[in-house]
Amino acid sequence: MSISAQNPDISGERQSGQDVRTQNVMACQAVSNIVKTSLGPVGLDKMLVDDIGDVTITNDGATILRMLEVEHPAAKVLVELAELQDREVGDGTTSVVIVAAELLKRANDLVRNKIHPTSIISGYRLAMREACKYIEEKLVTKVEKLGKAPLINCAKTSMSSKLISGDSDFFANLVVDAVLSVKMTNQRGEIKYPIKGINILKAHGQSAKDSYLLNGYALNTGRAAQGMPLRVSPAKIACLDFNLQKTKMQLGVQVVVNDPRELEKIRQREADMTKERIEKLLKAGANVILTTKGIDDMALKYFVEAGAIAVRRVRKEDMRHVAKATGATLVTTFADMEGEETFDPAHLGTAEEVVEERIADDDVVLIKGTKTSSAVSLILRGANDYMLDEMERALHDSLCIVKRTLESNTVVAGGGAVESALSVYLEHLATTLGSREQLAIAEFADALLIIPKVLAVNAAKDATELVAKLRAYHHTAQTKADKKHYSSMGLDLVNGTIRNNLEAGVIEPAMSKVKIIQFATEAAITILRIDDMIKLVKEDGQGDE
Repeated sequence: MSISAQNPDISGERQSGQDVRTQNVMACQAVSNIVKTSLGPVGLDKMLVDDIGDVTITNDGATILRMLEVEHPAAKVLVELAELQDREVGDGTTSVVIVAAELLKRANDLVRNKIHPTSIISGYRLAMREACKYIEEKLVTKVEKLGKAPLINCAKTSMSSKLISGDSDFFANLVVDAVLSVKMTNQRGEIKYPIKGINILKAHGQSAKDSYLLNGYALNTGRAAQGMPLRVSPAKIACLDFNLQKTKMQLGVQVVVNDPRELEKIRQREADMTKERIEKLLKAGANVILTTKGIDDMALKYFVEAGAIAVRRVRKEDMRHVAKATGATLVTTFADMEGEETFDPAHLGTAEEVVEERIADDDVVLIKGTKTSSAVSLILRGANDYMLDEMERALHDSLCIVKRTLESNTVVAGGGAVESALSVYLEHLATTLGSREQLAIAEFADALLIIPKVLAVNAAKDATELVAKLRAYHHTAQTKADKKHYSSMGLDLVNGTIRNNLEAGVIEPAMSKVKIIQFATEAAITILRIDDMIKLVKEDGQGDE
């Protein structure tokens, strides 16, 4: 038996062991270094120019990473991690990536010191469980019957790192009002805040301070014709998903005509079909017709005569929200089981009034007083597109955070308080274990300190000194019973001191912190598990066959 049989020939390059780990860790460090400087209330923004020259200026970790088009497979895990955090919590995307990369770096050092990855992984898992337990038992503050103040503080904390931090008082109120006004109770009796029902419209001009909250769902299109009324009340809304144009024959249908007079009849019938459809709509009592497709001039004429508002080319997404808010059904075709065309009045949605207003230079159709959930729109004003886009991202983050706070009812102090407390606690925990995991947990505890460190560095403060002070406070809080209140000590990045962040109003929902730790650990473990990488070479000659 020859030796070559044991090493099968792989058409590609294979790297294994330490090389792969080091490479993966380097890639993840590179990704995390990109977003590192954008963390915290004094974080800086990134300017991204894509391949066609569009500029995005943003501070949102998920957005930055999404636009980077990362090639490296391990770094891709971090990008997906940020997107997951964005979906699940909505904020904290930057922190997740930084923590994950730091955990990896620490783990790599341990592996170099001859500690097996499996021990590290089990240590990390244990540390993660303990950390989440500790947050939920010791660090959270219940916000019973949430007044508005904690909510506004959460929103402000979430906005502090974004472009609008200067006007955070103003925007925090807007956000909290918006979330509170979409409150609804589902079938199971749970109270939910569907923030999808908050429509964000961006309009140029005026300053950011002129943004406001509109009660009603705003559609970013005008009426289809000028002859239509400006307002209809009470409104019966039909949501359609097909063309209201002169019906043409389907492609491939040929009609052979012997008598030229028949042609005229066919044309007439084609025109009448649309007319009949519209009459069915109006007969059912509809006075507002929204459609995702077009309506041609002939059809508009009937609507104008009936005094109804018709809006064409509405975005599918808007359509769904309107249908949900008004209790309408999206109708894709008039055909019923018998092959006849009917329109059931039950498909209509109701609203108190539908008006067209001018906002900036655009005509906007507002649907007010909807039947089921109250829909609201945030109208953002701002100087230019970049600013408006960034404002929208910032508001999306704070909307999510307020929603999470309301649904989970628990908050923790921000500004590195939780991370320092966990670090002190886990370090103490590590010394009580006699197994291999001890080292992994100690490294996990150290890795969490990256958040306060980066916060301090971004604020141009002395990180080493501040973090040392912070840990001293938390150590006191955990050892002396009468100093429990020190557990919410965090960084004050404006003055470069330590303060009680719960009292200063720098708070975040506890769920956000727990998720950050869970997701970051999971991602780090995923990448740590890899010890072999085989890159296959594309074979030539496949394309010819």
